[in-house]
Amino acid sequence: MPPTVRPASPRASAEDLADTLDTAEASEGAEGGEEKLRSGIQSIEVGFRLLEVLTSEPRAMMLRDLAQRAGMSPAKAHRYLVSFMRLGVVAQDPLSGRYELGGFALQLGLARLARVDGVKLARLALTELRDALDITVGIAVWGNQGPTVVHWLESSHPAKASLKLGDVMPMLSSATGLLFAAYLPRSKTAPMIERELAGAQHYSYGSTPRTAEALECALAEVREHGAARVEGMLLPTIHAFCTPVFDASGELALGLIALGHEGAFDIDWNGVVDTALRACAEKLSYELGYSPTPR
Repeated sequence: MPPTVRPASPRASAEDLADTLDTAEASEGAEGGEEKLRSGIQSIEVGFRLLEVLTSEPRAMMLRDLAQRAGMSPAKAHRYLVSFMRLGVVAQDPLSGRYELGGFALQLGLARLARVDGVKLARLALTELRDALDITVGIAVWGNQGPTVVHWLESSHPAKASLKLGDVMPMLSSATGLLFAAYLPRSKTAPMIERELAGAQHYSYGSTPRTAEALECALAEVREHGAARVEGMLLPTIHAFCTPVFDASGELALGLIALGHEGAFDIDWNGVVDTALRACAEKLSYELGYSPTPR
């Protein structure tokens, strides 16, 4: 068992941090110089691998397992861990000797979550996606009346979907509505769903679910694929995807929308549009603190 190190003082100063970084840099045999400054400090990047492993694991870890996962020797890992404990980033159980993220790691995470704006991040990400694929994209959040469009970017060949900011999407006949119906608590969505089901017997679009049983099948498919897809349901020649972005609590934060005209829009699962939208949503979920693995 490695020697026990006392938990870090919560008042670890900036001077302590500077001293720790200097010591770690020296232990790696790093050389100074202008090029080194431009390329960063390698020892920080090496030590950070230990924090990445601790972040991905649901429980505290023994030194040998932590070092192996991080790709370094136990002796080398221990040196970094001693410094991290002094700063409060890592803590060690005095009885088992196992390592876990410390109190300052929690403070870092909370500070990030307090400052992050999911819609702002999504707007930037979707601008890049629209420019890369030249498709119409948007953002929807849950509002008082249902899934509401809060951002919209047209491609160079607009889909003419007649959507505008503030529009509330139907629950049964849009990819956006089906996504929110699949991932939000039914207590939130029930009034809208029941109202639309009551009218679905008289008018409906394409393969729109007309019964509660048909809706449950459609929502099960959304959960199975991890996204919603409609082909000409709301508008006859318009296809669409809506992909979920989750927050730190695992709740649906917003939906990313992509749509286009039949024949000019890849509607296949795992196709170009689906793959790009999923990658974008996964990155945003990560930025919002979501972890797909229960902790």
